[in-house]
Amino acid sequence: MDRAGVGKVCLALPGATLDHPFGDDHDAYKVGGRMFAIVGGLGGLSFKVSDIAFEVLTEDGRARPAPYLARAKWVHLEDPADWPDDELAEHLTIAHGLIAAKLPKTQRAALGLA
Repeated sequence: MDRAGVGKVCLALPGATLDHPFGDDHDAYKVGGRMFAIVGGLGGLSFKVSDIAFEVLTEDGRARPAPYLARAKWVHLEDPADWPDDELAEHLTIAHGLIAAKLPKTQRAALGLA
């Protein structure tokens, strides 16, 4: 999946927005003002995963811990095109859900997530 494909998947999720807090060459996808995925200037992709997915993906070498965000269970893919599109789309959907679940109930309702 390329940068445009990641954007298409992320922005199709409920309440998702695109921001550029780290410069125009970085795409940060957010829900409720909180990031769930980032595409870097060189095309790498980082996203939030569950504790179990973090262990599995990093131990088998499919992903590496995301710089600066690994302690929050984010993984990084150097080239998202190496992953099947449907599998990556599922991970991005899960990342969105993990972040959305931590939003206050009133905010989730306002975004149509409750």
